[in-house]
Amino acid sequence: MIVDCAIYRDGRRTEGPGDLSDALDLARASGDAFLWVGMHEPTEEEFGLVRTEFGLHPLAVEDALRAHQRPKLEVYDDSLFVVLKPVVYEPRSDTVTTGELMLFIGDSFVVTVRHGEGAALSDVRKRLESEPDVLAHGPTAVLYAVSDAVVDHYIEVAGELQVDLEEMEAAVFDPGGGTGQSGPGTAARIYTFKRQVLEFRRATGPLAGPMSRLASAAVPFVHEHSQPFFRDVSDHLTRANEQVEGLDRLLSDILAAHLAQQGVRQNDDMRKISAWAAMAAVPTLVAGIYGMNFAHMPELGWVGGYPTVLLVMAVAVYSLYRLFKRRGWM
Repeated sequence: MIVDCAIYRDGRRTEGPGDLSDALDLARASGDAFLWVGMHEPTEEEFGLVRTEFGLHPLAVEDALRAHQRPKLEVYDDSLFVVLKPVVYEPRSDTVTTGELMLFIGDSFVVTVRHGEGAALSDVRKRLESEPDVLAHGPTAVLYAVSDAVVDHYIEVAGELQVDLEEMEAAVFDPGGGTGQSGPGTAARIYTFKRQVLEFRRATGPLAGPMSRLASAAVPFVHEHSQPFFRDVSDHLTRANEQVEGLDRLLSDILAAHLAQQGVRQNDDMRKISAWAAMAAVPTLVAGIYGMNFAHMPELGWVGGYPTVLLVMAVAVYSLYRLFKRRGWM
């Protein structure tokens, strides 16, 4: 569906004809105006009119309708097609979800197609409308503002994930052991978190190429003096990618440390079990020997034999206990 549609002349919003063809003709006739059409999850029938009126390439239209695309930049004869993947962080469930945002940039028009609930462009549009000097640069201003908003939100989400990661790290390395969250489910929690970071990385990593291209080379349908602005976006994206890579590496280290801790705990448990088994073996051995039914066994007729054997067993067990305690097995 079409969420918003307006003509911008000299950076000012003006309401044009309701018909897209007439609105586009009016924007092109003015020379210094452009048409911005915003759409949210359009159907093939809804997008058919837009495709016909603006002469959009069939491959780009197919990508815009099906979504599930990697961030990219494609140049066609009549338009420029850019795919961005906005990221949304849900603090209650500590999950990261990605949407998709497509932009068609052409002669005096911009078409934005949004998939997902995140990354609404109403705030971007309002901010641009409050800065007519920026909006006066035409469709390039829209591409820059949208890219800048998406990348800046990457940094915010990376900061939120960093806080969650620090909490997880503190739980894993909690000296109190069981008082923290480092338990049987910690490895699954770390792995789930790592999947969230991977989802985040799929949004930020592939975008580096398109932003670098916009920042360093002339791209059709993009204002020739806009490269410094896209360089700024590219710098912010580099920072976001570095944060994501740092999160991924640290998660791998935390997972390895957690597994190592589990191995150490298992070894401690096995040593304790072995120590108790060794202490139980001594009285079992003595009792087993004297439990044999032979008539001629040493000390069977001695009155003090029974308490003496009990005392010997107690001393042997106590000696083993002291030995294991001194070596840290108990």
